[in-house]
Amino acid sequence: MKTEQNAKPHPVTGIDHIMYLVGDLEAAAKRFEALGFTLSPRGVHSPHMGSANYTMVFPEDYLELLGILAETPQNVDKRAKLSKRGDSMTAIACRIGDAHAARAALTERGIATTDVLEFSRPLPLPDGGSGMAAFAVTVFDAKEVPRGEMFMCNHKTRDMVWRPELMKHPNTARAMAGIIVASATPTETATEYARLFAGASVAETPNGATVVTGKNSAAIICMTPDAVVARYAPLSSEAILHGDFAALQIEVADLTATRSLLNEKGVKFHETADKNGIFVSPSDAAGNVLEFVAR
Repeated sequence: MKTEQNAKPHPVTGIDHIMYLVGDLEAAAKRFEALGFTLSPRGVHSPHMGSANYTMVFPEDYLELLGILAETPQNVDKRAKLSKRGDSMTAIACRIGDAHAARAALTERGIATTDVLEFSRPLPLPDGGSGMAAFAVTVFDAKEVPRGEMFMCNHKTRDMVWRPELMKHPNTARAMAGIIVASATPTETATEYARLFAGASVAETPNGATVVTGKNSAAIICMTPDAVVARYAPLSSEAILHGDFAALQIEVADLTATRSLLNEKGVKFHETADKNGIFVSPSDAAGNVLEFVAR
């Protein structure tokens, strides 16, 4: 094995998207529409995946709602997670170029990943035609990841995902800002995440540590459980500390417009203690707190 010093460049350049695993895909889609997101048409993946999704696309990243349509060997683990804890943010997808090259480069660095898996989904287009979104992914071995699942996503047809008609959201959302992770040892957890990204840095904070994952890429914000619960009071600790990731922060262009939309839709929200954000409960956002922040 080559040493990290003379290995190929680290292939992971940031966070591509976050994946929510949900039991009722259509119900989850309706909840996110009520939060002011524009959803893609429903996509059905290749038969061996047994899944379907909706996405909410921003200029540099996106959210994915994933549901199971049919039991297949490929989705055994996902079905087990759904059975155990219900809807939740389940996985961080990372930006890479070619999946096979990324896997080889990480192997040289002593970072274990799975074999590359390829799949696709058709996409209806505004002109009445259709396109095909194609992907290749490789998953970090569980021992490499401090919390949750992480995989790398090679977009073979980026123009089929980043569609201009999907990037305008009534809530003014424009990017993922941060993924909140509750950890009793936040600096250690942040350091473990950082090694999975090229050029990542870890910054100490009063309540933990933040991983800068790349250019125009969401941060991974590691905080003590007490600090996370305090941030999202008055929600219960059981509701907040659900699953592997506690909350997702979404950057919006106009927080006042976001407040107005949620009021119009009848979605209850709370102000963060610092007044720089608002958040909705996990029951309104597929199992985890969803926070809107203005940057």
